[in-house]
Amino acid sequence: MASQKITSALADIEASANPQNKLQLYSDLLSDVVSTSSADQLAQDLIFYLDSVLSEDISIVAARPILDSFIAVLRKLDPETQIKVGQHAVTLLQSRSTSVEEQDSQIRELLADAYESQEEYIAAARALQGIHIDSSQRLVSDAAKVRLWVRIVRLYLEEDDTTTAEAFLNRIKNLPSKIEDHELKLHFKLSQARILDARRKFLDASQEYFNVSLAAGVDESDRLQALAAAIRCAVLGPAGPQRSRILATLYKDDRATSVEEFGILEKMFLDRLLNPAEVAAFSERLAPHQLAQTADGTTVLDKAVVEHNLVAASKLYENITTDALGAILGLEGSGDLTAGEKAEAYAARMVEQGRLSGSIDQIDGVIHFQSSTAATRQHIRQWDAGVQGLAEDVERVATSITDAFPEFAAGQTVH
Repeated sequence: MASQKITSALADIEASANPQNKLQLYSDLLSDVVSTSSADQLAQDLIFYLDSVLSEDISIVAARPILDSFIAVLRKLDPETQIKVGQHAVTLLQSRSTSVEEQDSQIRELLADAYESQEEYIAAARALQGIHIDSSQRLVSDAAKVRLWVRIVRLYLEEDDTTTAEAFLNRIKNLPSKIEDHELKLHFKLSQARILDARRKFLDASQEYFNVSLAAGVDESDRLQALAAAIRCAVLGPAGPQRSRILATLYKDDRATSVEEFGILEKMFLDRLLNPAEVAAFSERLAPHQLAQTADGTTVLDKAVVEHNLVAASKLYENITTDALGAILGLEGSGDLTAGEKAEAYAARMVEQGRLSGSIDQIDGVIHFQSSTAATRQHIRQWDAGVQGLAEDVERVATSITDAFPEFAAGQTVH
């Protein structure tokens, strides 16, 4: 409830018959409210004041200057008061927002700032969503729209609401004009990377993070953070040619040795087996969504490590039993499946998807790898067999000639 002093003052103003005099009285009272109301009473007094200003007795056009002064006062208050008063203000302006769109926009932005300072990111995003950007009363440039939408995207990403964030990101993509502002473009790329990351499209996210790490105008510490994020996503991506290309790009970057993730990056690039201790240390730097369990009860990291170690094993062995492979991969039996059967399932899926070259003999329980090294050895064996076959054919022809023409053969003998 408003204080008695403010209530009486507002009643006197409302009783005044002179509209011009009313505006001056309201302006004077606003300064008095801010200077005399206690901290606990200020929010209620301002709400009561706003109710009176936006009553039907004053036209909305006449009330605009008072609203501008009110907004200027509100900017100087603490976030808690801004939220209480700002919420009430946007509710009151909803029915008249077409006439005071600029003021409504300013209050919503101020309200969003206050919510964000309190880490209420969803509330801040919803406050911004209410801003009218397609209106004949107020011209909003494409750059201003992008700036608003990028901020909304970032707020939703703070709460991992990737679905809503992506919807606003798509609005930016659908704009007819390109984003010219470098800072906005950078925020757009970073938001896109975070959405891809959250949706577990890790290889695409890795590429976007890497692009951000190379962008001009980014602080060196932020560049390294983006590079580290790119490495983490590359590690979590499915094993295969695409990940190999990304790992190669990251490994060859001179800055890679400066981040903690370089150790696991190097091992993956060189196709070396990862041990549990290395994986555990790496997992401590992952975000919660990167450690979430999948439908089969494993994490994305577990799957990525198994697939990587399977590829690494294919570089070491031409063939191996499924049971031995299961032991190398650190798999454990569960339910009706043994560790060997799990290893076979991983290998079969990767072979089917073209991410691993090889074949599986299910009868003998043996996996035959067709790695680049094994393929080279097989090619050499095939070449040797071809040369041997040609030599044997030549020898057979020579023997046939000797048998058919002994005199000729004898004359060709070198003494």
